[in-house]
Amino acid sequence: MKYKFLLIAFFALLILTQCQKDKDLFLISSGKIGHLTKETKLTQLDSIFASDSVVRISSSGSYFNSDASQIEIYEKGGTKLLQLTAKENSTPQITNIQVFDSRYKTEKGLHLNSTFKEVKEKYSVKNIHNGLQNLVVSLEDSDVYITIDKVFLSDTLRNNFGAAIQPGDIPDNATFKFFMVDWSTE
Repeated sequence: MKYKFLLIAFFALLILTQCQKDKDLFLISSGKIGHLTKETKLTQLDSIFASDSVVRISSSGSYFNSDASQIEIYEKGGTKLLQLTAKENSTPQITNIQVFDSRYKTEKGLHLNSTFKEVKEKYSVKNIHNGLQNLVVSLEDSDVYITIDKVFLSDTLRNNFGAAIQPGDIPDNATFKFFMVDWSTE
């Protein structure tokens, strides 16, 4: 009886450990997204994503940023997970990550299909950059930033490029155009 209990406890612990590992595959935290960290070297990508597809896009044709390369990560079956931008210097580093899969979530539950209401409930907004067609919203104490299409704004704000946008100006139902992680600054 004692051995049965130990065997059941062992398997329960094994299952809980495996569930935690699966959850961590999609967790976004400070300096980390899944198994990637700020210190991850580009040469490690093939081993980190051994069961997925790693596609390197040539940087030579890039007009705007010739010192960066892009790497796309696809899950088996073709689902695009991430697009990494890496600075090509003496020690190539991942500087930016675009998230394409909604299973990737921050510790507070924010993900690609979240709304701006969830941002306001879970985070403090650091700043909002008003671009021509989009708003770039940086979050306090987070590597995550989001891009929201200006179609969600009132006509007055949407057409005023120089207007200072406040979190209250963005409706709760505004969805994300892009969900990004920035590792370019310390």
